[in-house]
Amino acid sequence: MNTHSTRRRIGAVTALAAAAAMVLASCSSGSGGGDGFADTAPEKLSGTLSLWHFFTDREAAAIESVVGDFEKANPDVKVQIHSGQDDEKLAKKLATGTDIDVAISGSTDSVGLFCASGSFRDLDPVIKRDGIDMSQFTDVAKSYTSFAGKQCALPMLADAYGLYYNTELLSAAGFTNPPKTLAELEDMALKLTTYNADGSIKTLGFNPLMGFYENQPVNYTGVIGGKWMSDDGTKSALDNQGWKDLATWQKGFIDKIGYDKLKAFTAGVGDEWSADNAFQTGQVAMNMDGEWRVAFIADQAPDLQYGTAPFPVPDGYQDIYGGGYTTGTIAGVARGSQHPDLAWALLKYLTTDTGAVVKLANGIKNVPTTKAALTSGDLTYPDQFKTFLDIAASPHLISVPATAIGHANQTTFQTFWEQWQSGQATDLDAGLAKADQDIDNALALSETPAG
Repeated sequence: MNTHSTRRRIGAVTALAAAAAMVLASCSSGSGGGDGFADTAPEKLSGTLSLWHFFTDREAAAIESVVGDFEKANPDVKVQIHSGQDDEKLAKKLATGTDIDVAISGSTDSVGLFCASGSFRDLDPVIKRDGIDMSQFTDVAKSYTSFAGKQCALPMLADAYGLYYNTELLSAAGFTNPPKTLAELEDMALKLTTYNADGSIKTLGFNPLMGFYENQPVNYTGVIGGKWMSDDGTKSALDNQGWKDLATWQKGFIDKIGYDKLKAFTAGVGDEWSADNAFQTGQVAMNMDGEWRVAFIADQAPDLQYGTAPFPVPDGYQDIYGGGYTTGTIAGVARGSQHPDLAWALLKYLTTDTGAVVKLANGIKNVPTTKAALTSGDLTYPDQFKTFLDIAASPHLISVPATAIGHANQTTFQTFWEQWQSGQATDLDAGLAKADQDIDNALALSETPAG
């Protein structure tokens, strides 16, 4: 199973938050500069480092290859790699372990938790010390690796969301181009949907249900330039016109097909991460997905004829078409690191060296997060991937602000949305206001000292 299957799923935040809260200030080590870093960078690197990350299989091999390059350039350095470590395991290790130096997380939602708890060291001292030009990162990637005014992590590749469409199915239905608005998407999807003799869905033009594959409110943020938090970052702000427009469209679309029919169809299709993925088998003609699907299709459905495009936007939002939602991999220096300057050297290499970033992007099949790598001629991607590079370079690219409660706000929002789409919740305004209040209560609780 690919790492993205765990990386993109919204789950309980309790275990992760509890583990992050266990961080002990006494784990800090080192002397000299701010947050345990030396006043000056070491002239020569030597020692043994521990790197923990969540990647597995092909993606883990890409990490090993790039780390191997770092070791060759620094022959007195040895990096011990621990792969397949999800965020819950990582949080516990960060809280209690001293044999972890560099940590790589697959979720930007963890930034607030790891930074607020002190699990990740503040990198501002060494960024300043070493003269790191932070403008080399895309603005969004830079923003989602900082929290409360501190740059406590750096971005290491990103994901971007767009539209995948089956060119054969669209052509057979008389469509030559992908939709650019949600009205066009709905019209095309209804015409592309076919039914069995008993009235059940045979093939689906587009599945609008939240909970299907990558259909989560957070991944639709780019469709409306969605607002999650107040401008000062202290309050939830879901009760706004953008989310109302999107939710109203989605519910109307569902009602035209039938919620029960869509649920039955969704229950009968293959797992998202298997070769039986409904888009890859032709059971779904259009689908929201991330850039990594290009690599999955090449491996699992090489004969599939498909294209990619930015995800459609509602009428009235056409000025932001071409952008999208992004999230990504983050990396930091662990609070318990016994070798913070050596750990910083590895982290800096993985995230700012253009050759390393390009090699990681080519191996893991994610979007680069430095401007130099994003435009590098050494990127080796199929044509369909270029869409996601364009989305990543768009001024309308958007992410979600980090909070001290991780992705608990997203979980709360998705819970309401699933009630809304099923008809269990009927008052959209009241539901959004209630979600905001629940999130604000969680935020307030996170600021309450224990004991």
